[in-house]
Amino acid sequence: MTKAGTAIQPHTGVLPIGDLLLESGKVLPNVKIAYERVGPESAPTILVCHALTGNQYTVGSESAPGWWRELVGPERFIDTNRFQVITTNVIGGCNGSTGPLSPDPNTGEAYRSNFPFITVRDMVHAQHRFLQKIGISHLKAVIGGSLGGMQVLEWGLLYPDFMDLIIPIAVTPFLSDYAISFNAIGRLAILNDPAWKEGMYDPEEQPIMGLSIARIAGLLTYRTPKLFNHRFSREMKGGWGSDHREIAFQVESYLTYQGEKLSRRFDANSYLYLLKAMDYHDIGRGRGGVEKAVEGYRSQVVALAFQGDLLYPPDEIFRFVGLLREKGVRADYHEVTTHFGHDGFLTEFDRWGGFITDALKSSSLS
Repeated sequence: MTKAGTAIQPHTGVLPIGDLLLESGKVLPNVKIAYERVGPESAPTILVCHALTGNQYTVGSESAPGWWRELVGPERFIDTNRFQVITTNVIGGCNGSTGPLSPDPNTGEAYRSNFPFITVRDMVHAQHRFLQKIGISHLKAVIGGSLGGMQVLEWGLLYPDFMDLIIPIAVTPFLSDYAISFNAIGRLAILNDPAWKEGMYDPEEQPIMGLSIARIAGLLTYRTPKLFNHRFSREMKGGWGSDHREIAFQVESYLTYQGEKLSRRFDANSYLYLLKAMDYHDIGRGRGGVEKAVEGYRSQVVALAFQGDLLYPPDEIFRFVGLLREKGVRADYHEVTTHFGHDGFLTEFDRWGGFITDALKSSSLS
């Protein structure tokens, strides 16, 4: 085992897992999974599932820290001296796993909008196949937030005996109509960008404006009105009333910057495919509804909710945990006090990381 406090360098790579039968009945050929692996390979393994625009770089490097580096690492809340942590880029993504930017074996050209539609369950099946390929037959825990949380919930039903513990964060058992509505705004923004070209655009000339607007629409739901108002306080950016295109307020500047920033690192086709997968998230689909589906959980469940989360309200997560308990599932609920709303699972780790540490300890004792 690595000594306490010693930095652990992640191992990254891309692994072929073969053909994958999708929920739609189509076969996705020659699937590849990009991954990050950190911690002792002999230690209990935790699978981390990433959110919509996340990737496999949970820990990352000193020069490019991963998106959960403050949560995962030596002597952190998920201690990589004690656990091996694996993250994979979802299929449909754009960071190395098979997705719209990947070459279609039938044509040799990138799939782009010819990529087949995928579901959260397809993502989980691909992850399971990947773990089998690297010789892992059991997990200590599966953890993730938002789209990552959707994967966690499906892991608990598709492979109920594969893990001891699931930790779904900032996620409900199905995506609400309210959340679907914001996804629809993002989708329309991309599809109506002249550079969209029915999805067959050159990757170097993707629909930047549409993707930027989609990102802005999402950002408005990721954080709370209180946080926006406190952070920007109607601070002016520049002139006043000279042009409709002028950015007069700091909040406009922030949103514009964040939209453009995403368009430089993420593919519009991937964004659309992952939005569609999120829209169809419903653990009760094909299982007789949510109340019937939860009877399939056999691992311990620890669910985290974030105050002010507009997309996945705490009261809905609390209700879900109550249903699990009614069905005899060992389930715990924690609500995090924060002004960050949904984005709380990517920030303020000191407020909630302890719940993760405690869950891993209690699972070991059970």
